[in-house]
Amino acid sequence: MKRSTWIAAFTVAALAAGCDRGPQTTTMAQTPTDEASKPMAQQDQSFLLEEQAWRQQRRDGLLRPDGWTSLVGLHWIDQGPHFVGSAGDNGIRLAMGPAHFGMIDLRKDGSVHFVPGKDAALTLDGQPLKGATTLRVDMDPNGPNVIGFDEGKGVATVIQRGDRYALRVKHADAPTRIHFAGLEYWPADATWRITGKFVPHPAGTTMQVANIIGGLDDARNPGAVEFERDGKTYRIEAIDEGEGELFLVFADRTNGHGSYGAGRFLYTPMPDAQGRVTIDFNQGYNPPCAFTSFATCPLPPAQNRLDLAITAGEKAYAGNHGS
Repeated sequence: MKRSTWIAAFTVAALAAGCDRGPQTTTMAQTPTDEASKPMAQQDQSFLLEEQAWRQQRRDGLLRPDGWTSLVGLHWIDQGPHFVGSAGDNGIRLAMGPAHFGMIDLRKDGSVHFVPGKDAALTLDGQPLKGATTLRVDMDPNGPNVIGFDEGKGVATVIQRGDRYALRVKHADAPTRIHFAGLEYWPADATWRITGKFVPHPAGTTMQVANIIGGLDDARNPGAVEFERDGKTYRIEAIDEGEGELFLVFADRTNGHGSYGAGRFLYTPMPDAQGRVTIDFNQGYNPPCAFTSFATCPLPPAQNRLDLAITAGEKAYAGNHGS
């Protein structure tokens, strides 16, 4: 299970700060000791500046030309050859792009072959694509090959979910990107930046995580994060994607009542030497599925559905989700 590539945009250089998922983000939260050493006014100002910078980077990431708002298609591929393109005579019909994009062939061994259309001006990983090729998928250690079209405005990659394969297509002129409705948040609240405790599991522990397309993924589950709110203790099982952070997929009492109905995502730093983890719910955010119907987001496991209204972070998106 990979992170969305827009997470990389979360890095804020000045503050040392990234469903599907993708590259790494570094949390901007201070350690409890560092933050407590500041005068109160400075703490408040620093906190608000950090949250505002995070929100700006979050928006910028979504609106990148290949960000999550640029999705225009998710086309599941059956075994055998299929013609692809925007013209009506293709077996896989693209919403945007060349009339005859090419032919894609999913073989029994799971390899994916592609032959570019005769008149399609395509690139492969930035270089002109002139002949047949075998495509890497997103689960490959080296990442997927990227087919570019429309002079770089459009990109297509092959993703693998379980034993299923799909052609994911993005375009800078996607209506969901051009007509992006903006993000709404609860007011930044320092009381929702909580120091929690990491409770480790035995090495090698995994858990199954359902996704929005009806599949199950095995995720590394190194432990849980426990925190207190209003005198009660809550627990969120964490996922380790091997990128130096803990990934939390959680649901709470605001889902469908202010926040996105299918839950939210949050990253935290790895626990410190004392097992402490900073959980900044102000940086809880919507999965890609809140913005597009062409994503394959993980859903909150049953044990991560909290009997708590987390009135912090990103609210439900009010714009068009595509179709």
